[in-house]
Amino acid sequence: MSQIPNDPVLLLSVVNTALRDRYPTLERFCAANMVAEEDIIEKLKTIDYTYDPDENQFI
Repeated sequence: MSQIPNDPVLLLSVVNTALRDRYPTLERFCAANMVAEEDIIEKLKTIDYTYDPDENQFI
């Protein structure tokens, strides 16, 4: 998880961009970046964002 930011706002940008451009699901993003889905979900929940699998984005 060295290239994934700790700041939730920056994390949101990085994750949503990656999901839009490279990864068809959050699961694939997390596997490729060796990070637990729950960690991403919980971190972004702190700024009131939740994952929408239909949109493949945090909204």
